Amino acid sequence: MNFFKRRKIFKQANFLDLRPVRVLGHELRDDGGITLLMPRFKNRINSALFQPPSKGKTIFIKLDRFGGHTWLLIDGNLTVTEICSILKAQFPEELIPIEETEERVTKFLSLLYQQRYITFREIQD
Repeated sequence: MNFFKRRKIFKQANFLDLRPVRVLGHELRDDGGITLLMPRFKNRINSALFQPPSKGKTIFIKLDRFGGHTWLLIDGNLTVTEICSILKAQFPEELIPIEETEERVTKFLSLLYQQRYITFREIQD
């Protein structure tokens, strides 16, 4: 699907009703955080031509505790509203004020979408 069709669907939909889907892989860290694994190059030819020998083929992106829990909840079945309610239940004293949880989660998911770490099920279909 091209950019304009995705943008049209994204603008017409309510962000809280969308179902995010992970695009990148991840690893669990010892401290309970999550590290996202992003390939440096997606194309094998570009990787062979431009990959410096001293650098790895993967870029590691570390998420904090809240970002890691949000990342693990992204499975393509839960809506953003359901993810927010689960996070409110898991961290009732740490997500203060509780009314801003939806705003924080939507900003985080928007950033992940802009960086192409996630997509949304409604945009994929």
